[in-house]
Amino acid sequence: MSKEIIVNRTYEETRVAVLDNSKLSDIFIERRESEKILNNIYKGKVQNIVSGLSSAFIDIGFGKSAYLSMDDIVALKNEHNIENMLKVGQEIMVQVYKEPISTKGPKVTMDISLPGRLLVYMPFSNNIGVSKQIEDKEEYSRLKNIVKNLKTNLAGGIIVRTEAEDATEEEIEKEIKYLSRLWGSIINRFANSKVGSVVHKDLGVVFQTVRDHFTEDVSLMYIDNQKELKDVVEFVRTVSPELENRILLYDGKQPVFKAYGIEEEIKRLRSNKARLPSGGYLIIQEAESLCAIDVNSGKFTGNNNTQEEVVTMTNIEAADEIARQLRLRNIGGIIVIDFIDMKKEKNRKKVLEQLRNAVKGDKAKIKIWPITRLGLIEMTRERKRESLFSLLGDTCPTCHGLGLVLSKESIFINVCQEIEQMGIEKYHGKIKIKLCPEVAKYFTERKDRLNELFNKDIEIIPTDAVDREDYNIILEQ
Repeated sequence: MSKEIIVNRTYEETRVAVLDNSKLSDIFIERRESEKILNNIYKGKVQNIVSGLSSAFIDIGFGKSAYLSMDDIVALKNEHNIENMLKVGQEIMVQVYKEPISTKGPKVTMDISLPGRLLVYMPFSNNIGVSKQIEDKEEYSRLKNIVKNLKTNLAGGIIVRTEAEDATEEEIEKEIKYLSRLWGSIINRFANSKVGSVVHKDLGVVFQTVRDHFTEDVSLMYIDNQKELKDVVEFVRTVSPELENRILLYDGKQPVFKAYGIEEEIKRLRSNKARLPSGGYLIIQEAESLCAIDVNSGKFTGNNNTQEEVVTMTNIEAADEIARQLRLRNIGGIIVIDFIDMKKEKNRKKVLEQLRNAVKGDKAKIKIWPITRLGLIEMTRERKRESLFSLLGDTCPTCHGLGLVLSKESIFINVCQEIEQMGIEKYHGKIKIKLCPEVAKYFTERKDRLNELFNKDIEIIPTDAVDREDYNIILEQ
């Protein structure tokens, strides 16, 4: 399998795409105004304890209080009463494991975990674990014994990640020392920080992708920004020096995401329909914590195949595409899939097995139940941050939440990209942008940033004549 990583870096946004055999399999987006807090560690203060919910609300300086369940509290004694574990006003160290979604604040834990490329270090645990995806029993035992021997003078637990397969003892020891030093610096920063301060920030989206996805099976990594390229090369020299020569600067005439067809793919992700190779399609209806997926055969007839064979072939295709769409759209919570009805039990089992195999590459925790009497498959998928659908769109003021339009931030980024592609450095005339009033206000508030970015005095013109997602860029002499 040929795997590629494509990085697109602009002033407002960083996007990373992972391609398997030239097909988009993962997309990660980080925006300047939408600061990521997942896996960050904070110095928090207990605001309120709710005994009836066995939980507490923590001030981490974020605005919305963070939710802390009793199961996520690290206590010295085996307590069952949350009021004996925490006190109002107490200062504690917490890590965000679920970002705020919709009206809900972030969820935090006191059981800190520090991921490296090969290992995850958990200072408040004593367990040693090895990824279940390492199926070779000898390799599994070898890695566990290495960690067990190296951990003798280190308090805390360690989980060996899938990426550690075939790693040397020297590489593992080096990472254990690095994570141990990192934990020591976090403790020091916590002691000297104010409540609400970030005592440790997780890696940005590009470096996370390098850590989690840039392995031997990646043939190349294209980056379209010189500074980002330099930073990534320095990072890779530390974690995987043997892969350094696979990192290349993209300097093509077309924007890198457009050249690879990723831009069109992202546009398709805004639709509730996903096409299957045979001509069938999926209808994906996403709610806050529930997603329904309907499989349709479309015009696929399968030539001389029986109806049962056609249905089974469509469902198998759908299983692969569903796994891909869940990753790309970052859909989480409860997912109900309505496959096309199959009469034979062996075919139902075949489709279920195909779905289970298809989700194995997903780094989110997934659980799949057998097909119900109604022919439905129920599954759950962990989601730690908002879905891609929510990131790309604002609630539509016309339909009041029944659909989505491009967010003002997305339109701002699109305008910046288009102006950049126009090559206006040597243009000395006036530049005007016509927008609907709501979006124009957003642009006016960021006019200084726009002027600074292009070194031009750009005029923003609000007008009802322009639709919500549209804009007109006017160049005047």
